[in-house]
Amino acid sequence: MHILISNDDGYLADGINALARALSQHAELSVVAPDRNRSAASNSLTLDMPLHAVRCDNGFVRVDGTPTDCVHLAITGLLDTEPDMVFAGINHGANLGDDVIYSGTVAAATEGRFLGLPAVAISLVGNDPRHFDTAAQVAVTLLHKIRQQPLPEDTLLNVNVPDVPYDQLQGFLATRLGARHKAEAVVKARDPRGRTIYWVGPPGSEQDAGPGTDFDAIRNGYVSVTPLQLDLTRYERLQSLSYWLETSA
Repeated sequence: MHILISNDDGYLADGINALARALSQHAELSVVAPDRNRSAASNSLTLDMPLHAVRCDNGFVRVDGTPTDCVHLAITGLLDTEPDMVFAGINHGANLGDDVIYSGTVAAATEGRFLGLPAVAISLVGNDPRHFDTAAQVAVTLLHKIRQQPLPEDTLLNVNVPDVPYDQLQGFLATRLGARHKAEAVVKARDPRGRTIYWVGPPGSEQDAGPGTDFDAIRNGYVSVTPLQLDLTRYERLQSLSYWLETSA
């Protein structure tokens, strides 16, 4: 098996190095990742300038683009052979609930799935996460499960791992995305030249975070595994929307 690894924290991040070490024991690897931190890049592609891909001494390829750029380049021509699946991570921090909208880690996995490959995004929850070996072992476990029973073609996995030693995990839970309250207000300041600047505020606190959600699983020490789909169509609303269009002035 040939696995493509990418992330949004950059090719030097602890998480991607831990993931590569763990998966290299079970598959051939290609690591193609941003040359710097590109967190919250979402699914953006770079279309207005060329991209540079540089092979590093450890074999990783760093790209001066987004996580989506990295996966797109890797699958559509950068690599000599197309990979069999994509792992994105290990992200430095959670990707729970609404986070998936902005996450570059989830976007890297999404691009892999969009281009036809099984894909997993994996994140280690915490403001200063330490137990990357735990998340890496979770990734190996999921790899074995996917080998035994492949994912449906319309599904990718968003995985969040508590920041604890592996033997302290309570298990794995299939979860749905929870939701956060509205994001906190921007932080207004001034730069050294007296110009007004703004820092994007922190994400909102938990709102929909009860049993069955990814938030609740993490809070209780479980690995949260959420199936995501690429088709955003809300099929149950098609008929009512059709009626609305026919009756609206």
